[in-house]
Amino acid sequence: MDPLKQGSDALFILLGAVMVLAMHAGFAFLELGTVRKKNQVNALVKILADFSVSTIAYFFVGYLVAYGTSFMIGAEALAAKNGYELVKFFFLLTFAAAVPAIVSGGIAERARFGPQLVASAVLVGVIYPVFEGIAWNQRFGVQGWIKGVTGAEFHDFAGSVVVHAVGGWIGLAAVLLMGQRTNRYRKDGAMSAHPPSSIPFLALGAWVLTVGWFGFNVMSAQTIDKISGLVAVNSLMAMAGGTLVAVALGRNDPGFAHNGPLAGLVAVCAGSDVMHPVGALVTGGVAGAIFVVLFTLTQNRWKIDDVLGVWPLHGLCGAWGGIACGIFGLTGLGGLGGVNLGAQLIGTLMGVAWALLTGALLYGALKATVGLRLTAEQEHEGADLSVHKIGATPEREAAW
Repeated sequence: MDPLKQGSDALFILLGAVMVLAMHAGFAFLELGTVRKKNQVNALVKILADFSVSTIAYFFVGYLVAYGTSFMIGAEALAAKNGYELVKFFFLLTFAAAVPAIVSGGIAERARFGPQLVASAVLVGVIYPVFEGIAWNQRFGVQGWIKGVTGAEFHDFAGSVVVHAVGGWIGLAAVLLMGQRTNRYRKDGAMSAHPPSSIPFLALGAWVLTVGWFGFNVMSAQTIDKISGLVAVNSLMAMAGGTLVAVALGRNDPGFAHNGPLAGLVAVCAGSDVMHPVGALVTGGVAGAIFVVLFTLTQNRWKIDDVLGVWPLHGLCGAWGGIACGIFGLTGLGGLGGVNLGAQLIGTLMGVAWALLTGALLYGALKATVGLRLTAEQEHEGADLSVHKIGATPEREAAW
């Protein structure tokens, strides 16, 4: 039975890897539909190039930092046990590559292409794997310290904090250092309209992400004997809660409606294996409210030009998910237990602090050396023509 078990585990996690890989198409189309038409090609190319850079960085450096495993050995050794360790690398790579994809949405329409690829390599090769190793692989003794202080380890089943909060708070640092898009806010304080270029593409991106998320969450079990229907149903309930609250608070705005399920799914990742479905529904609903309220505040009042709202969607909803795990995972609220609110607070704050500090250092260094932004002329022309020399509809543009 052992060979059958090994093969089943490899296939199980491979299917998860493919589902999460498909989510990167969701990131691409969500950004494509949100940015203006002159930046659509750039959105598509960025996500693909970022993923490729992430693959190289994680293979040679990041996976070693997080798990102490190097692939610089013979192929015979790599193929042992059906190559499960390699497929596990593929699965976890798709998580790691989500971090630069998240950041990409915040700094869209004015970021230089080359420096962002450099940032992606550092994010996936060093910054993300350090916290990943702490949370998921007992690295550096941090989990032992948290358990000694609170009585439980920090729990993040599928990455509310490890992936989403880290990506969202790095994104906030990058957005603040990048600055606002030209003419986004007028001198009198009014906001210039920068409407989405395509609601259908935005919706397509959100749906691809939503479907792939069930691989993201359920397959985080990593072996077939640990698969949990509870994770699937909790993900579904959080998605529904986030959607309905975002629709209600967002007054039927399609942008809020299609980001609502993503907010709920971000938040439920951490505790999807220990919550009761009703707790997951509440967690998702609160996340939907967080996104609508904080996106509105950041854009309209605080004048933070976070194009896709990656800080409220991933940074804040991810942090809420880490904390919610320590609330709705408790047996007194119908959860399976084994979690502790104090541990969740400490782990979540550590993730936020690590992301904000390292994000500021990385993007600050790039800004001081090679620069982060397109020139004013390039930004006005659009990243499609400035960077890639072609627009999204070249035949129509030529005819015009």
